Amino acid sequence: MMRRVMLLAVVLALAGCGNLGYYWKSVGGQLEIWQREVPIERLLADPALDPKTKAQLERALRIRDYASRELGLPDNRSYRSYADLARPFVVWNVFAAEEFSTDPKKWCFPFAGCVGYRGYFSEAEARAHAATLAGEGYDVHVGGVPAYSTIGWFADPVLNTFIHYPEPELARLLFHELAHQVVYVKDDTEFNESFATAVEQAGMTRWLATYGSDTDRTRYAQIQRFRTHFRALVTSTRSELSKLYASNASAEQKRRRKAELFATLKNTYTAQRQDWGGFAGYDRWFAQPLGNAHLASVAIYTQQLPAFEALLKQQGNDLGRFYEAVRELAALPAAERKQRLAELQSR
Repeated sequence: MMRRVMLLAVVLALAGCGNLGYYWKSVGGQLEIWQREVPIERLLADPALDPKTKAQLERALRIRDYASRELGLPDNRSYRSYADLARPFVVWNVFAAEEFSTDPKKWCFPFAGCVGYRGYFSEAEARAHAATLAGEGYDVHVGGVPAYSTIGWFADPVLNTFIHYPEPELARLLFHELAHQVVYVKDDTEFNESFATAVEQAGMTRWLATYGSDTDRTRYAQIQRFRTHFRALVTSTRSELSKLYASNASAEQKRRRKAELFATLKNTYTAQRQDWGGFAGYDRWFAQPLGNAHLASVAIYTQQLPAFEALLKQQGNDLGRFYEAVRELAALPAAERKQRLAELQSR
């Protein structure tokens, strides 16, 4: 614990006076997680442990072991302890974009670099910051996050915010978060999240083939289809908006057309939902007043996914070779890395 506190003190020292309040609260949130975490093996040894919780923790350890044994993901202390935070999300991320831009606003942090969101351990504080940004003219979106990675700086625990997930979804989440410990590029959120999503999907293909039931495989394939359709809807709208914002239309014309495009997005989703048999997984997202920040929050995770999928295929679907190829990409200058990803995506 002392080593962790000393490292957080370094973070505070690097934060700068203007960000000191935010970083201090972030340190407090991380300390709370550490204070609540207990090794899973210790919990499992307690005869008084609730049977449901015991089963959930046992499957988390099975998935965790599989991730390192079969997927080559880091074999360390991450996700071998458990913390109940007594809240539905571990953090709330604030996304923001200018009125006529689909690019997310960036925030910069020690160690992690610049990312396209700002996280808060308090929902109230996240929404207060979003309100401030909205007052400055930004489109904003606040999204609750069940898990996040400290990218290997600390051992991340399993949390109550996701331990209850169906087994395939729990596996998907753990594969994604552990992937951030394999490769992480400062100042390139889209690269990091798209890579982790590619690992998550490749891991799920393997995990379902070995451990998934027929029901699991059918349900996962169905949900993946829904995700693909959702991303396609968002990507199409984002593309249309990007063209609009780059045009010579007046500000008023842009606002009017922007409203029309978001209305069309919602209407298209309503029609699409019927084809999904009433699947309601995205209802909450579409129930919000949508803006550029909502689209940016989705694009961050998938914008470069096709490039990573192509690279994995190029490596014969061998994850070890894939990780090495991604590390080589990560070492390139930003412009060269972006060009290489664009070439992969166009194939």
